[in-house]
Amino acid sequence: MSLPKTLFDKVWDAHLIRHIDDGPDVLFIDRHFIHEVTSPVAFLGLEGRGASVLFPNRTFATADHNTPTLNQHLPVADPLSANQLAALERNAAQYGISHWGLGHEKNGIVHVVGPENGITLPGMTIVCGDSHTSTHGAFGTIAFGIGTSEVEMVLATQCIMQPKPKKMRISVNGTLGKGVLPKDVALYIISQISASGATGYFVEYAGDVFETMSMEGRMTVCNMSIEMGARGGMIAPDVKTLSYLKGRDLSPKDEAWDKLVPYWESLKTDAGATFDVDLTFNAANIEPQITYGTNPGMGTGVTQHIPLARNTEGGAASYQKSLQYMGFAENESMLGKPIDFIFLGSCTNGRIEDFRAFASIVKGRQKAANVTAWLVPGSHVVEKQIHEEGIYDLLTEAGFELRQPGCSACLAMNEDKIPAGKYAVSTSNRNFEGRQGPGARTLLASPLVAAAAAVTGEVTDPRQFL
Repeated sequence: MSLPKTLFDKVWDAHLIRHIDDGPDVLFIDRHFIHEVTSPVAFLGLEGRGASVLFPNRTFATADHNTPTLNQHLPVADPLSANQLAALERNAAQYGISHWGLGHEKNGIVHVVGPENGITLPGMTIVCGDSHTSTHGAFGTIAFGIGTSEVEMVLATQCIMQPKPKKMRISVNGTLGKGVLPKDVALYIISQISASGATGYFVEYAGDVFETMSMEGRMTVCNMSIEMGARGGMIAPDVKTLSYLKGRDLSPKDEAWDKLVPYWESLKTDAGATFDVDLTFNAANIEPQITYGTNPGMGTGVTQHIPLARNTEGGAASYQKSLQYMGFAENESMLGKPIDFIFLGSCTNGRIEDFRAFASIVKGRQKAANVTAWLVPGSHVVEKQIHEEGIYDLLTEAGFELRQPGCSACLAMNEDKIPAGKYAVSTSNRNFEGRQGPGARTLLASPLVAAAAAVTGEVTDPRQFL
């Protein structure tokens, strides 16, 4: 009789090609996503060795990181960006890789277009030269980011060498309160265990909250796994997962689908399986969140005050340095802090549900005069939905402008940079110093908190509008 296994073990073991004693495991990779930033050097490495791409049909290319979000029909002005985009297109054509460049109807952020086109499927191993590849774990996959040399390795061999992480389960039970979104759940967990609390682990999310959460919400949570130091995060596939995937362009069809369903339904942690760490949180303790510091673990409820240094982990000097960068002080209230920019988008919160949430608050109101808002859909599919559902008209009436798909202000690798010293409520995933532009000050939050700040011009509890 076989021992009970975790979901993570089932997927890992199914892809294990070779175990090296006191070394890494060799894993087969089902899907490899590439983009314009981390792939050019990898392709140069292939050329230098006279190697080719082993399975081009398992590799998918899209342009997203440093693409402009306005006037995408025009030539890209930035020379570096233009060269990287041209290299991606050239390499994809040379090696027979599917490529969704600027202007393609399927173009968008890599971790948005993968699931929405049915490329991401339960039980897969998925890698990309981007840390937030963990997003795909929402479908019961082992998905993680890799470096440029590893991108080359996967292109050439469809395999990767990885030490097997330890296992952590995080359960959130109960019912979420009014105005609490999946982003708040993720930020709350990170604030409780710190930005390094899951280092060395692969996380499985379980419990009432994740079972009732939408697929888009699950993607948001798994996306943020990397921000607590985890190698990745995953959620067992269920009826919601299969309902989301069925009928999508690149999902299996008919008999092929039917044959896979029993396997997908088996992908859950067995009773009695053990984890190295098992944590449980109460949903009732979570309110809309906002960060006040320079890592995602420095967050609190939107109605709370900035913690005192003596009540935080880590050194007081580092804590004070972070607050100094942000222009904040201990024990200050987060409510009422003035805001200059709003960013709705990224692979964390650039999906249609995020725009619906944002629109639910700005409807019938006007954008605050002191706020610059960048609303950036995660893909052309999302952009089309925004128009079809009337959200575009609602946003326009409220004084907002919709931009074109791309990573945008998440990482300041394009024109969308927050100016030095300015405050941005951002639905993205990182608030490091300079992440959204040199000297920029980032407050991570959900689409509802961002919307409330957008119409008031300051940090505001969104529940007063609901």
